[in-house]
Amino acid sequence: MCGAQTAAGAAEAQAWGLRGGHVRRDNRAYFWEETAMSELRSILRNHMKEKLARNEVVASMTVRLCRTIEIAQIARTAGFDTLYVDMEHNTLTVGETCQICIAAQQIGITPLVRVPANSPEYICRVLDGGAMGVITPHVRSAAEAREMVKLVKFAPMGERSAGGALSQYQYRSFPLAETNAAMNDATSLVLMMETVAALENVDEIMAVDGVDMMMIGSNDLCNEMGITGQFDSPKLRDAFERTIAAARKHGKHVGVGGLASRNDLMTQFVGMGARYVSTGTDMAFLMAECARKAKFVGDIGSPR
Repeated sequence: MCGAQTAAGAAEAQAWGLRGGHVRRDNRAYFWEETAMSELRSILRNHMKEKLARNEVVASMTVRLCRTIEIAQIARTAGFDTLYVDMEHNTLTVGETCQICIAAQQIGITPLVRVPANSPEYICRVLDGGAMGVITPHVRSAAEAREMVKLVKFAPMGERSAGGALSQYQYRSFPLAETNAAMNDATSLVLMMETVAALENVDEIMAVDGVDMMMIGSNDLCNEMGITGQFDSPKLRDAFERTIAAARKHGKHVGVGGLASRNDLMTQFVGMGARYVSTGTDMAFLMAECARKAKFVGDIGSPR
């Protein structure tokens, strides 16, 4: 690569967003690579993972009603760190989901998707379409967790197929090996803790390389434990204690799910060490505010 700049070299520099005049003739390839990687890392950021790495609490909202990109800006304006589109419990299409994800990326909101099935036709498509991570339901064992890693992470960590330039790094062209490594670092794999089997295997699941977090689905887990709706049960608290202990042991994180109506329990479990809080759905937020306004008008219009 030494000597006069070739046409191919100029094209490569342009693809990386560089100007040939800034490249040292004696070390051009190295300079391009280092500059490109620095640029890639500055573009490709998962703000949720960065906040968790600082041991800060992450606020999340769930998209279950809205179909258009405005919800991303609403989440940002409201002060959320991340959102997840819940494809498991609504009829949002892959296309609608990915448009919301791309909009969220652009404004610093980390977009996740809870997939309806732990299969490549969902996981790979939403990741290629703009999600910065997936939430996978009903994972019960370390073996199942390893299968999720294979689908979510590129080689050598996983087996995710390369589908070309992605929105996560602005459809730019960067060296493939370094891009895959950066994407692996920036892509979150969150497993739902919602079965008794997963609780029994929590230490082994948390030990799987590539798993970032387990989010406790309090509703489904309570159902499995035979304590439906009994969120004050010591069994649920014990489940959080065991999951948080395993997460600390392996350098992972724990999320609180299914407790949007219980600020006291969300506070308690964050105090115990959980760092991701699912605060509720767009539908629930809208319903609560609608009911409050309707009651207000009803009250002021009532006979005194």
